[in-house]
Amino acid sequence: MSQSDPTDHALATIARILDQPETPPGVDRPAGDARPAVPAMATTDGEVYSKLGPGPIAAIRFKWTARPGGNGEYFVDETIGESSAPMVSGPMSREAAIALVDERESDARRRFDQLRSEMTGSAAAAERVGKGEV
Repeated sequence: MSQSDPTDHALATIARILDQPETPPGVDRPAGDARPAVPAMATTDGEVYSKLGPGPIAAIRFKWTARPGGNGEYFVDETIGESSAPMVSGPMSREAAIALVDERESDARRRFDQLRSEMTGSAAAAERVGKGEV
């Protein structure tokens, strides 16, 4: 039997954390839905459009907010965590701002799902090695 690499154990732990469903207060999910539930859109007065990135840790979760800047122009604020200073993009049209928010959120979700899949695959391989199956 071979010894398990400590990195494999760490990856397995991270994968288990990522597999835990996340449901913020006040968000209902259908029974059996194991995906992390993160509010995808929030509107205020019909002027602000926001999306949150995926992930189990709020301190490193991205948030994108399209907001009016006056004269029909919009800006997109991108923050990491709850207390970071925003990186601002703009000015741009409202449609371009919404498209940018959607694009950034979609890209972040794709990358998160890819990382999660890789980590889960590594965790499964580590478990097989630990059991002497490989």
